[in-house]
Amino acid sequence: MLAFTNADEKKSPTVVGAGCLIKGNIETDHTIQIHGTVNGNINAETIIIGRGGHVIGDITARALFLHGSLKGNATINTVNVFSNAKMSGTLFYKTLNITGNTGLECKLEKKKDK
Repeated sequence: MLAFTNADEKKSPTVVGAGCLIKGNIETDHTIQIHGTVNGNINAETIIIGRGGHVIGDITARALFLHGSLKGNATINTVNVFSNAKMSGTLFYKTLNITGNTGLECKLEKKKDK
Protein backbone atom coordinates (compact mmCIF):
# COMPACT_ATOMS: atom_id res chain seq x y z
CA MET A 1 0.00 0.00 0.00
CA LEU A 2 1.35 3.41 -0.92
CA ALA A 3 0.78 6.58 1.08
CA PHE A 4 0.65 9.96 -0.61
CA THR A 5 0.70 13.43 0.84
CA ASN A 6 -1.75 16.00 -0.45
CA ALA A 7 -1.14 19.77 -0.50
CA ASP A 8 -2.81 20.21 2.92
CA GLU A 9 -0.50 17.70 4.64
CA LYS A 10 2.65 19.74 4.74
CA LYS A 11 4.11 18.05 7.79
CA SER A 12 4.18 14.38 6.83
CA PRO A 13 7.12 12.50 8.36
CA THR A 14 10.21 11.55 6.41
CA VAL A 15 11.05 7.87 6.85
CA VAL A 16 14.39 6.19 6.19
CA GLY A 17 13.40 2.54 6.04
CA ALA A 18 15.29 -0.47 7.33
CA GLY A 19 17.98 -1.51 4.87
CA CYS A 20 18.19 1.99 3.38
CA LEU A 21 21.51 3.90 3.36
CA ILE A 22 21.55 7.65 2.85
CA LYS A 23 24.86 9.46 2.36
CA GLY A 24 24.45 13.20 2.79
CA ASN A 25 22.82 15.81 4.98
CA ILE A 26 19.07 15.95 5.67
CA GLU A 27 17.17 19.12 6.57
CA THR A 28 13.42 19.21 7.22
CA ASP A 29 10.97 21.29 9.25
CA HIS A 30 9.09 18.24 10.51
CA THR A 31 9.71 14.72 11.86
CA ILE A 32 12.21 12.22 10.49
CA GLN A 33 12.15 8.54 11.45
CA ILE A 34 15.34 6.57 10.85
CA HIS A 35 15.21 2.78 10.74
CA GLY A 36 18.09 2.40 8.30
CA THR A 37 21.44 4.26 8.18
CA VAL A 38 22.22 7.93 7.60
CA ASN A 39 25.82 9.03 7.05
CA GLY A 40 25.45 12.79 7.34
CA ASN A 41 24.13 15.62 9.47
CA ILE A 42 20.40 15.94 10.25
CA ASN A 43 18.44 19.08 11.13
CA ALA A 44 14.74 18.47 11.90
CA GLU A 45 11.89 19.37 14.25
CA THR A 46 11.83 15.84 15.73
CA ILE A 47 14.27 12.99 15.13
CA ILE A 48 13.33 9.39 15.89
CA ILE A 49 16.16 6.88 15.59
CA GLY A 50 14.53 3.44 15.72
CA ARG A 51 16.03 0.27 17.23
CA GLY A 52 17.69 -0.69 13.95
CA GLY A 53 18.53 2.90 13.03
CA HIS A 54 22.05 4.30 12.81
CA VAL A 55 23.19 7.87 12.36
CA ILE A 56 26.81 8.85 11.79
CA GLY A 57 26.89 12.64 11.89
CA ASP A 58 25.73 15.62 13.94
CA ILE A 59 22.04 16.19 14.63
CA THR A 60 19.99 19.22 15.67
CA ALA A 61 16.31 19.10 16.71
CA ARG A 62 13.76 20.17 19.28
CA ALA A 63 13.12 16.54 20.27
CA LEU A 64 15.07 13.29 19.94
CA PHE A 65 13.77 9.78 20.59
CA LEU A 66 16.85 7.53 20.60
CA HIS A 67 16.30 3.78 20.39
CA GLY A 68 19.16 3.01 17.96
CA SER A 69 22.68 4.40 17.64
CA LEU A 70 24.17 7.84 17.10
CA LYS A 71 27.85 8.59 16.46
CA GLY A 72 28.20 12.34 16.52
CA ASN A 73 27.19 15.45 18.41
CA ALA A 74 23.55 16.27 19.17
CA THR A 75 22.00 19.64 20.04
CA ILE A 76 18.48 18.91 21.28
CA ASN A 77 15.94 20.59 23.57
CA THR A 78 14.23 17.43 24.86
CA VAL A 79 16.04 14.09 24.65
CA ASN A 80 14.40 10.71 25.31
CA VAL A 81 16.88 7.82 25.47
CA PHE A 82 15.51 4.27 25.62
CA SER A 83 17.05 0.93 26.59
CA ASN A 84 19.63 -0.45 24.15
CA ALA A 85 20.27 3.03 22.68
CA LYS A 86 23.91 3.91 21.96
CA MET A 87 25.57 7.26 21.55
CA SER A 88 29.09 8.61 21.34
CA GLY A 89 29.95 12.29 20.96
CA THR A 90 28.60 15.26 22.91
CA LEU A 91 24.93 15.67 23.81
CA PHE A 92 23.81 19.28 24.34
CA TYR A 93 20.32 19.22 25.93
CA LYS A 94 17.76 21.15 28.00
CA THR A 95 15.77 18.15 29.24
CA LEU A 96 17.11 14.58 29.37
CA ASN A 97 14.96 11.48 30.01
CA ILE A 98 16.69 8.09 30.23
CA THR A 99 14.71 4.84 30.35
CA GLY A 100 16.42 1.52 31.03
CA ASN A 101 20.00 0.41 30.51
CA THR A 102 21.56 2.43 27.69
CA GLY A 103 24.94 2.52 26.00
CA LEU A 104 25.57 6.22 26.37
CA GLU A 105 29.30 6.85 26.10
CA CYS A 106 29.00 10.53 25.40
CA LYS A 107 29.71 13.82 27.09
CA LEU A 108 26.58 15.47 28.49
CA GLU A 109 26.29 19.23 28.49
CA LYS A 110 23.12 20.98 29.70
CA LYS A 111 22.13 23.96 27.55
CA LYS A 112 21.65 27.18 29.45
CA ASP A 113 18.52 29.28 29.01
CA LYS A 114 19.14 32.59 27.33
